[in-house]
Amino acid sequence: MTSQTPVHTDSSTPRALAVHTHNLSYRWPGSDATLSFPDLSLSAGDHLFIKGASGSGKSTLLSLLGGMLKPTSGQVSLLGQDLGPLTNGQRDRFRADHMGVIFQQFNLVPYLSTVANVTLPCRLSAKRQRLARPGARDEAMALLEDLAIPQSHWHRRVNRLSVGQQQRVAAARALIGQPELILADEPTSALDADNRDRFIEVLLTLARRCGSSVIFVSHDQSLAARFNQEIILEASS
Repeated sequence: MTSQTPVHTDSSTPRALAVHTHNLSYRWPGSDATLSFPDLSLSAGDHLFIKGASGSGKSTLLSLLGGMLKPTSGQVSLLGQDLGPLTNGQRDRFRADHMGVIFQQFNLVPYLSTVANVTLPCRLSAKRQRLARPGARDEAMALLEDLAIPQSHWHRRVNRLSVGQQQRVAAARALIGQPELILADEPTSALDADNRDRFIEVLLTLARRCGSSVIFVSHDQSLAARFNQEIILEASS
């Protein structure tokens, strides 16, 4: 039910793998259908675009890669760490230290300010706190500026922002503290064309600066050319 279409392949000296999966599948509890996924091998610093129809398993695949779900079968290895033997708590710690995640539903904390939402990963991870430059608060404000969030909004409760602004705040939260891997689930769906292009430019520029790998899910095929690799997930008939 899935197919893989690599594009813009890199023939240089092989680098360490940021992501490697093998024979990965998942079946939701109570469902007879099993989602099967192509094997992934994404080098450190590379960027992967994932496209697929509704029901093809795009969000499920990101949840498996992020350790939010455990596969029914197969292996997920991130940054050389096999996620299989880890406990739920260990997977949560690994994600906090090494991954920035842009959720489809944002998952912002409504009673916190915009800046406090962005700095949250640094409160949860000493590693991200240490890598935030020149400090968590300053990096948060720089990211918000890059993503065109007005200064007048930085100290507002985040639930007072527009949907598009909340989406960009979620992106800033994912980027803070130089995570090695960024998982983005439809991160431009609420943005107009100008803000979408600005978002992609900032995301990939910062990822390249930090050497971060990016896995980006979207239905917008026009964005695929910006990525090193592309995978198309096909829904079962």
